[in-house]
Amino acid sequence: MKSIQEAQNEIIEEFSILGEDRESTIFYIMELGAQLPDFPEEEKTEENIIKGCQSKVWLTTKVDANKVVFLADSNTDITKGLISLLIRVLSGRKPEEILNADLNFIQKIGMGNIIGTQRSNGLAAMIKQMKMYALAYTAKLNA
Repeated sequence: MKSIQEAQNEIIEEFSILGEDRESTIFYIMELGAQLPDFPEEEKTEENIIKGCQSKVWLTTKVDANKVVFLADSNTDITKGLISLLIRVLSGRKPEEILNADLNFIQKIGMGNIIGTQRSNGLAAMIKQMKMYALAYTAKLNA
């Protein structure tokens, strides 16, 4: 499996191909979201909603061989694309890797300019929630 940095570099390269074309970039983000695995309807509960997002974002996790696996969905295509990027970088990692991840791809692809302040706040909330799950698993695995 690629390292977190290798996964980020891959994303940076994909987005660099799109250049400054905001419309193509947003379309690509939505396309990535469409590739997420189906999210179980019964998991679309209040307790799985990430607080701080303008859109509804559901996130669940499980641990498989001491690695955190994320599953997510959103009611908007762009947000679904954003969470898919985070899943691509963070899912299937050990909790410590997730906690220590420096998610530099977000700045490097100019995501703040593409998605605006509200969605940037939502993206920060998604990252925070994913790191909180990793922290909880760290505590469980080390107990």
